[in-house]
Amino acid sequence: MAVSGHVGARSGWQAKMTQFPIPILYFSNEPTRGGAEEHLLTLLRGLDRTYFQPLVACPSELAEKLRPDLPSDVEVFPISLRKLSDAGAMLRFAWILRKRSVKILHSHLFYASLFASPIAWMCGVPAIIETPHVREDWRRGWLKSKFVVDRVVGRIVTRYVAVSHANKRYLAEEKALAKEKITVIHNGSDLRRFHPGQTPSSNLRQSLGIGTKDPVLMVIGRLEPQKGHKILFEAIPSVRSEFSSVRLVCVGTGSLHNELLNLVRELGIEDAVRFVGFQADVAEWLNLADVTVLPSFYEGLPLVAIESLAAAKPVVATAVDGSGEVVVDGETGLTVPPGNPQALAAAVCRLLRDAELRKKLGRQGREWVCKHFDEREQIKQTQDLYLAALECATQGVGRPVQSERRETKGSPARSSEMDGRR
Repeated sequence: MAVSGHVGARSGWQAKMTQFPIPILYFSNEPTRGGAEEHLLTLLRGLDRTYFQPLVACPSELAEKLRPDLPSDVEVFPISLRKLSDAGAMLRFAWILRKRSVKILHSHLFYASLFASPIAWMCGVPAIIETPHVREDWRRGWLKSKFVVDRVVGRIVTRYVAVSHANKRYLAEEKALAKEKITVIHNGSDLRRFHPGQTPSSNLRQSLGIGTKDPVLMVIGRLEPQKGHKILFEAIPSVRSEFSSVRLVCVGTGSLHNELLNLVRELGIEDAVRFVGFQADVAEWLNLADVTVLPSFYEGLPLVAIESLAAAKPVVATAVDGSGEVVVDGETGLTVPPGNPQALAAAVCRLLRDAELRKKLGRQGREWVCKHFDEREQIKQTQDLYLAALECATQGVGRPVQSERRETKGSPARSSEMDGRR
């Protein structure tokens, strides 16, 4: 792995700084399992244990959701840091950092970093990493929207991981965080799980009441405002006017569940929509889909799009943030403006009526993600960043990491261009 190549070159400073394996504490402050947590699981499963010892701190609700997929050697500390007045939780967090001699804190989403980064700084943790993951469109009000607090906390953050080039622009230009601290490391997935052309289980179709010839749309994501389920549901009547037997399978859970159930009834599309909750085996469910839909209002870099294309399933996605770095319009899928049910319906219908286009986009999409979004590259680059961040911390310098990929532009169908985008 990439770490091995660094050990000889950096053995001097490493010997003075620490012993292997290096304890890393990952912290998430979210109670639900979503894309950020899947990113976290990728690192927990893939880190080279010769050099890194991963630990996890998170709310007990999330710990239970992660536990079935956690490697057996990962120690989990149930903890939630939700408000500044919670002194007990803060003291426990500091105790964990000191007791386990943590050398790297890696927080996921700013709300986790807001609490954890200052505690780690006060405890003398050498490297403090934050992965913000997404554009925070939910932030309203003068103070929150100006990102003053983010920049204050950012003074003690060693490195930021931007999951897409769009995410980096947001952090540098809108949040005004130190550009030299931001490194782009694209989200990745275990693409070996996905096998294009594999037919879905007949029992799965039957259990959902879906006929063998019914076209199937799939939306995979938390039932939260960000994901745009309402817009997709509003688009379904238009799709049904041309494809009366279309079925929509919704994979995921969230706070909008009851509200979305009511909307489905109001729109009169109960017979077309299936809510199936959280599903760990996404690959099996994608076998069922003809088209995957991603109607989000904002994204960092959507794992769902990567996984769908790995299964050679074309995607209709909104043209937001990092989505366009995976779903390239007309090449690996179709993109539409966010919040526009008419455009969404038109794009879905275009794919449903053209089987050859679906095959072409699915084939090119799989080639694209296999070249650019393999989790092994994500893990390699993240490990390199950890070592570089520790080196900078011990030397008291802040030079940027040089390993990030160049920005992805243009068509994935042109292999000569793709070779230069790594």
